[in-house]
Formats: sequence, structure tokens, C-alpha cells
Amino acid sequence: MPKNLKRYYGQKHLHFLTWSCYRRKPQLGSARARNLFVKILDEVRERYRFRLVGYVVMPDHVHLLISEPERGTPSTVVQVLKQRVSRLMRQRRRKRSGVQLRLWKEEEVPRFWQRRFYDFNVWSEKKKGEKLHYMHNNPVKRKLVSHPKQWPWSSFSFYFGKGDFLLKIDPV
Repeated sequence: MPKNLKRYYGQKHLHFLTWSCYRRKPQLGSARARNLFVKILDEVRERYRFRLVGYVVMPDHVHLLISEPERGTPSTVVQVLKQRVSRLMRQRRRKRSGVQLRLWKEEEVPRFWQRRFYDFNVWSEKKKGEKLHYMHNNPVKRKLVSHPKQWPWSSFSFYFGKGDFLLKIDPV
């Protein structure tokens, strides 16, 4: 990622946000992990009051399409979301592995996420459609499923009415 990444906030655009797990490891490789991410995403949406227009949670990365939040910025949303997910996932892993909970030195704690994230301002209906299509087809492209409707951790089901959906979407 570029070092001098410029973010444009305050223009009432949608934001296409992308970030990866550390070294693209499949930290969200289990259904349980992806469900936890979705649950925390919904809590963070409630707290920061942004519209969730689209999303996909992949085993090694995440894509969101959101409005600017009423509280904070998209950067704040990503920071809080990443922190909450990584803390809860680490706690669960330690408990499952039988490791006693103790204070960890920073260098002992394996990283969960890459440090930065990508933010693309979406200002047109055409771009919004492109980003939703890209997100919904990501699991197919990665050969996780043969059709987007088979991947429950995305907004596809909301838009195309194909079964239950995990999160309420705020179409704009």
C-alpha cells in the first residue's frame, strides 16, 4: 500500500473499505470466526451510526461499502472493528488451547490484521454497482463456492432475495 495514502472524508460519499488479515493468513477461515466478525460489525454500525450498503467477509480479508458514520470517520470504524474482532478471537483461541490468560508482551502476541486499510470513495451509482458486484463475486472467484448465494457472509442474499441474510443492509 502507498505510504502517503490520502483519505477523503466529509463529502458524503460511500466508502469501499478493504483490509486483510496479517500476511493473508485465513484468520477468518471458520464459520464461527466469520459469524463473530458479522456480529461485531453490526454492533459497531449501531455505535457509530453508519449505513452498511454491502459487505463480504472472506477467510483472509474483508470488504465493506459504508456511508460516512455520524460519529467518527471510516478510519475510526475500521480501527474499532479490527480491535474488537482481534481481541475476541485471541481470547477464544487462548481459552480453547488451554493457555492461561495472562498479560502478553506485545511481541508475543501474533498480529491478526495488516496495519493499514484501503479506502475508495464511491460517488456514483455505477461505481456502487461495480463494488457490490465485485464483493459478491469474491467467494466465487476464490473458488469457495460456485455461486454468490452460497456464501452467507455477504450482502448478496439481501439484494437478490436468496434465503436468509445475516445482517440488515441499508441500501442507498
